[in-house]
Amino acid sequence: MDKSYHPKDIEQRQYDRWERSGYFEPKGDGPSYCIMIPPPNVTGTLHMGHAFQDTIMDALTRYHRMRGDNTLWQPGMDHAGIATQMVVERQLNAEGISRKELGRDEFVRRVWEWKEKSGGQISNQLRRMGASVAWDRERFTMDDGLSAAVKKVFISLYEEGLIYRGKRLVNWDPVLHTALSDLEVLSEDEPGKLWHFRYPLASGDGYLVVATTRPETMLGDSAVAVHPEDERYRHLVGQEIALPLVGRSIPIVADDYVDPEFGTGCVKITPAHDFNDYELGKRHDLAQFSIFDDNAAITNDAPVAYRGLDRYDARKKIVDDLEAQGLVDKIEDYTLKVPRGDRSGAVVEPYLTDQWYVKIKPLAEPAIAAVESGKIRFVPENWSKTYFDWMYNIQDWCISRQLWWGHRIPAWYDDHGNLYVGDNEAAVRSAHSIDPETVLRQDEDVLDTWFSSALWPFSTLGWPEKTASLDTFYPGNVLVTGFDIIFFWVARMIMLGIKFMGDVPFKEVYIHGLIRDQDGQKMSKSKGNVLDPLDLIDGVTLDALLEKRTAGLMQPHLLPKIEKATRQQFPDGIQEYGADALRFTFAALATTGRDIRFDLGRIEGYRNFCNKLWNASRYVLMNTDTLDASDIELSTVDRWINSRLNHTVEAVNRHFKNYRLDLAGQALYEFTWHEFCDWYLELSKAVLQSDAATEQQKRGTRQTLIVVLETLLRLLHPLMPFITEEIWQQVSSRAGMSGDTIMQREYPTVQIDHDDASAEQELEWVKKFVLGIRQIRGEMDISPGKSLPVLLQGATDRDLNLAKKHAALLDRVGRVASITKLESSDEAPPSATALLSEMKLLVPMRGLIDVDAERSRLSRQIEKLQVDINRSKGKLANEKFVNNAPVDVVQTERDRLAEFARQVGQFKEQMANLDNLA
Repeated sequence: MDKSYHPKDIEQRQYDRWERSGYFEPKGDGPSYCIMIPPPNVTGTLHMGHAFQDTIMDALTRYHRMRGDNTLWQPGMDHAGIATQMVVERQLNAEGISRKELGRDEFVRRVWEWKEKSGGQISNQLRRMGASVAWDRERFTMDDGLSAAVKKVFISLYEEGLIYRGKRLVNWDPVLHTALSDLEVLSEDEPGKLWHFRYPLASGDGYLVVATTRPETMLGDSAVAVHPEDERYRHLVGQEIALPLVGRSIPIVADDYVDPEFGTGCVKITPAHDFNDYELGKRHDLAQFSIFDDNAAITNDAPVAYRGLDRYDARKKIVDDLEAQGLVDKIEDYTLKVPRGDRSGAVVEPYLTDQWYVKIKPLAEPAIAAVESGKIRFVPENWSKTYFDWMYNIQDWCISRQLWWGHRIPAWYDDHGNLYVGDNEAAVRSAHSIDPETVLRQDEDVLDTWFSSALWPFSTLGWPEKTASLDTFYPGNVLVTGFDIIFFWVARMIMLGIKFMGDVPFKEVYIHGLIRDQDGQKMSKSKGNVLDPLDLIDGVTLDALLEKRTAGLMQPHLLPKIEKATRQQFPDGIQEYGADALRFTFAALATTGRDIRFDLGRIEGYRNFCNKLWNASRYVLMNTDTLDASDIELSTVDRWINSRLNHTVEAVNRHFKNYRLDLAGQALYEFTWHEFCDWYLELSKAVLQSDAATEQQKRGTRQTLIVVLETLLRLLHPLMPFITEEIWQQVSSRAGMSGDTIMQREYPTVQIDHDDASAEQELEWVKKFVLGIRQIRGEMDISPGKSLPVLLQGATDRDLNLAKKHAALLDRVGRVASITKLESSDEAPPSATALLSEMKLLVPMRGLIDVDAERSRLSRQIEKLQVDINRSKGKLANEKFVNNAPVDVVQTERDRLAEFARQVGQFKEQMANLDNLA
């Protein structure tokens, strides 16, 4: 093995070998185990959320593969309708060509061309993370097989009356000219205005004041609503308002939706341009006045003065005109949630338009029952409540998008507006006996990307054909995903899986949290806190990092802030950590929480963990050149490490079963770092380097070293695949293992005969003894290399027997020169003391230290601490600091003061002990 661990020298080489050898393909005699990857966008690049989620899925996949299960991690990509269309449109614009000039067929051909050349970058980035997906089975939501599945599902649902075309309110992007799903709309707080307008009563007896953040929508008002119990307005319900600027009369209606405490308690109702108003309008049978066109400009149905104006130009003119009529009551600054399209950045408008819908409630009922009955289990279980909240209040699903890239809706119209649905035009003509002379026009819309994604668990396995893969891997075992798409993807997969396969698509849904920065903030380009997983793996210079964080920034005014923050956090750029350190960090963060803070300090620690494992393996290999397991004797230390390993094996298997990768990682870290490296490797030297140890004992320790390391590598492999494979290649033959790769070896299971309570109790006593001596060395500033005489006060027969039995260990690890029992009648000399249960460990101090030098050192320490104490007391005595600083900052200062005082007390106690030596 190389002297130092260098991830770059290992990772790409090992991954290429794995993939080339076909190790990721399903095989194994055990039960089937299947995970479907949430298909990333074909335009996408690997971000921290992907890397976190894929680490979890890969760990589960590798774990079950090593357990002998017939394991499939199904890969693939989503065609990402809007995102992909925008990428290609930008390319065309750079060439001076518009999409419409090119034409639909040629544009779609250009998209496919882009996909083949530039799409799927994320697949190669997944390889860098070590993702062991079955690449030979990779699917794409627009490939022929999946497209056939999409058509079959659409036609089937349409023929059952579960898909229909209707006019309803949607999120409309006036730049992209398409409907958007709620997930494609980002709503964030932005500064705005709240306008209060006076709406005159039609009777002429006064007015009502309504408040709005969107004055332009008043042109489409259908009513003013008040709460039915509001005494101020109850007598006006049923009367009418003379709508200013428009001239029509609109009713005053009573509805529980109105909050009487907000504003004046009167709300203008615009059913065609607000989702809540739309529902209220349906309850009161209100007219719907659509006043925007596809560009969010005012239509010709509005008063002449506003026709053709952009919505914001219309807003200004409407406010000016109302001001001129004395109908503006007041204008306030107001912070409001502004919905923007996640791709265009344009403010989205609720818009009344003809779209295709799925009648969803008949599909939702069996999907609800599947979770209620336990056929599908959410992990953690509390997410089932979120699922039920959405499913019980589910609305029909808008599945059409006004794009060219995607699954075109298989519907045709004749010149009379008759609608025909079928697999293709020829099938439609045949089924409906349509004359060849009759012109048919296919619907221009494509299906929502989520429609094809909802079929992912069975379409990727060959449906609608009956395939062996479908029989073997449907339903899958677990879906791993974030909570933000429980409704958009998880629920729809359940509904359509039950509908078309007659069974649920997976048995468990593991919901993980969302990755945030170290302060709990969402990672976003505008905040300048985005981390690229590949930068953490490979390292990146400060200049390159700055370029990444500022390239394509939509808000140039944020540039100085982002540059400053980046320079402060990464003055030297980001160092190379490697994929294994990043993966182990993600595993350690995989708690049951909703938000997960990513702190670079963690990955730094796990890079050190990789180094620790590497160096430990080098020690083992250097000490096991000659290995003979024919005649061995296992020492208490060997039996102890085998027993501790067995407990770790049990814990890790249990945590994997419960989806607690964080606890599995913790158990592995504790065993590897503290028990194997810190203790066993050191204790093994007492045997291997001892003239007193027999050859059988030395062979036993060598055998234990190599077997424990090999087992540990297999335990760690699902979380840290690269480094474990690299070391295993060196270790396996010595451990008597055959095979070309660690991932095809059996995952460790509990060995009943390895549990050894007696050995564990003895070694626990040894460890406490050594730690007690180390404590004394630290307190008295005694060199670690100096051998010390130890007196035992209050020792039992067991203590004396263990001290005698393990004298060589205590000498080697604790630098204990001699151990003497202090009789109860003996007076203890001036000593430093540590406790081991009821027994005292005494180290006589006379002659061990320079009393004057030690007293001087302790005095300096106390003086330094006193300065810190005075500074801290000053802060806490300052009322401004205590009253105005954040609570956690004040508490931290109090904790610091307490710690300073504790250290002073400890040093003074040591000074008193020195006086006894003078």
